[in-house]
Amino acid sequence: MTGHTRPHYLRYTRPVSNSREILALWLLAAVVAVPAAAQSKPEYEVYAIRYATIPDFPVASLVAGADRARKLDIAMMVWLVRGNGRNILVDSGFYHEQFFRQWHVTDFVKPSDALSRVGLKADDITDVIITHMHWDHADGMDLFPKARIWLQRDELQYYAGEAWQSRTTHGGIDPDDVIQVVKLNTQGRVGLVNGDAQEILPGITCYTGGRHTYASQFAGVNTKAGVVVLASDNMYLYENLEKHAPIAATLDAASNLRAQDRMKQLAAGPKLIIPGHDPAVMTNFPNPNPGVAKIQ
Repeated sequence: MTGHTRPHYLRYTRPVSNSREILALWLLAAVVAVPAAAQSKPEYEVYAIRYATIPDFPVASLVAGADRARKLDIAMMVWLVRGNGRNILVDSGFYHEQFFRQWHVTDFVKPSDALSRVGLKADDITDVIITHMHWDHADGMDLFPKARIWLQRDELQYYAGEAWQSRTTHGGIDPDDVIQVVKLNTQGRVGLVNGDAQEILPGITCYTGGRHTYASQFAGVNTKAGVVVLASDNMYLYENLEKHAPIAATLDAASNLRAQDRMKQLAAGPKLIIPGHDPAVMTNFPNPNPGVAKIQ
């Protein structure tokens, strides 16, 4: 012990006389020594914002094994996470012209303009978490000029490189979106998420998903109601979870089911696991404004 000074809360002028006093001393030391990281995390509000619809979408392309005759008008959504001095989007939607030539899109509002429904502008967004590089989730990242973009490191590396060595390994990825995120990275605006269970901001954690793309991710958000899981396309519809059916578009169905099981463990309840394209999100929660659902 030579050369070490005892903390002020352990300095006494008289000997400790009994076990009760010793216990009290250790409890005091433990309380004083609690690090800041152990304090409660911030609680966020979470909103789903619907900015478009793709009508008559085949459910069999969303839920493995579904009846091929079934169709659904799927919701195109981004998710706003608000709190702790930040306005965070999970996914950025799409807006470039080529996608309207490829898809029948209705009720479209540019994702940056749809923010007006919650009283925000594009400049108000501080961060954008991109769950994966598919066009309908990553194309709008350049709409938010002050935001830091969060993306799995492996997702960026793969789609900026190896994926284009074959015609079969970049389905759903638009080359202009890849060029855009590489450009943003050169500007110092991309935060690379290094794998699973990474808390990128206080109370917001990214988890590796079910291989919907090379390195897709989903987000866990601390709220007053507990952890909300924003699954994005790691779970297209509530039906995936209810039937324990993998998404139809995955590189590994088993990993997708494992991701679903994990979401159940992470979320405060099944209701708080939010799928990527289910229009029922808008009816399952209160609607403070048209096209907006408050997740609670």
